[in-house]
Amino acid sequence: MEFSTVAALLGLGALHGINPGMGWLFAVAKGLQEMSRGAVVRALLPLAAGHGGAVAATLGVAALLGTVITPGAVRWLVAGLLLATGAWQLVRHRHVRGRGMRVSPAHIAGWSFLMSLAHGAGLMVLPVVMGAAGQGGGHHHHGAAMASVVPELPGVAAAALHTAGYFVVMGAIALVVYEKLGLRLLRNYWFNLDLAWAVALVVTAGVVLL
Repeated sequence: MEFSTVAALLGLGALHGINPGMGWLFAVAKGLQEMSRGAVVRALLPLAAGHGGAVAATLGVAALLGTVITPGAVRWLVAGLLLATGAWQLVRHRHVRGRGMRVSPAHIAGWSFLMSLAHGAGLMVLPVVMGAAGQGGGHHHHGAAMASVVPELPGVAAAALHTAGYFVVMGAIALVVYEKLGLRLLRNYWFNLDLAWAVALVVTAGVVLL
């Protein structure tokens, strides 16, 4: 896997980790509720597991599609899904409502999985994996590379690298906010990252088709 691909996957993971709607705000809220740094830390692994699961599921579906449709059709489908997800985020800034903050690690992982799917996390990773598969197999073998993207190195490594970038950045922000800033920062200095993420999805849809 080329350095540029690794950097792109880690960078996308870091971008997802920055977004409060994709994990760290949940971890901070757990810590403040239980008045414990340990509660923040305990929430991080389930959040990462759910996020990684959403990315892996998206790559798995793409791999299955790659066995029955052409690479060009996959590209158009990915672009359409990115555009639809971005437009939905622009129109409707709502999150999936959970079961309250008294939740188990399994519930946290499930919430993270649903949130990551709703935000199109895996769809943002898919163009990077498609590009890596194409570089490895050439244009004539691109469909075969896509079909094996999950069991072979590109898909497995992509999900792992992306989740690692997400976990490190999300965990660092959650601990800093909990220890040093608290929710006062969120009340006084709020930037709508959901809006920025929606725009990024729409822009990526155009890039995929180039």
